[in-house]
Amino acid sequence: MARFILSSVTDRNRPLSKTTTVPSGLGEAARSSSSEIEAFLEKARTMAPRGEGQGRLVFALDATMSRQPTWDQACVIQAEMFDATAALGGLSVKLVYFRGLGECRASRWVADPQMLGGLMSRIDCRGGFTQIRKVLSHVANEAREKRVGALVYVGDACEEPVDELAARAGELALRGVPAFLFQEGSDATASVAFAEIARLTGGAHVRFSAGAGAELAKLLRAVAAYAAGGRAALAALEKRGDDGARLLLGRLSP
Repeated sequence: MARFILSSVTDRNRPLSKTTTVPSGLGEAARSSSSEIEAFLEKARTMAPRGEGQGRLVFALDATMSRQPTWDQACVIQAEMFDATAALGGLSVKLVYFRGLGECRASRWVADPQMLGGLMSRIDCRGGFTQIRKVLSHVANEAREKRVGALVYVGDACEEPVDELAARAGELALRGVPAFLFQEGSDATASVAFAEIARLTGGAHVRFSAGAGAELAKLLRAVAAYAAGGRAALAALEKRGDDGARLLLGRLSP
């Protein structure tokens, strides 16, 4: 029987831990939140995994405190990614997020938007530093096992050395995983890092303003179509007048 669990994410090339721990120092609020998440996952264990033959997309988010408004938007928007790929055979998504004192988690692959949305709605943002390096390493490890169509990352900052991120982006490039980085705001350091990751992986870096939920939704639908059906699917979406597909095609690195 399938288990829908959260796993700790590391940046080492080894299997992920199958246990969920709460970082020390976060107090009762952290333990309460984690208990709620585990309760939801317990209910999901009886549901069989789906989507083995579908496109696979990693949906990664910065869940540090500054991301709370966009996280709320993402809980709604993520369902639209599934809808955009229904005609292409569907999409399996793995949620990865980081927050707090070194906490970085990943769900299993899931093809049910309600399950993914339910999990996201139970996660609260907490103060902490970015852990983009762990996200990139995790996706590279996933792609080593089975093809990953794309990485979507939504964040507003970067507090890690760009050279280290570039090295891990190179691993994604070797495995054919384009990274699509959606940056809220205009932080200069994040812009440089996100643009370099996109360039190295053949993906795209797009900035959007706070509250631009409709714009972000269009772009994420376009990325989902790309993950499920490749550039041809994205081009077909553009021919139907989809603004997100048009913008994304214009931003895709050569």
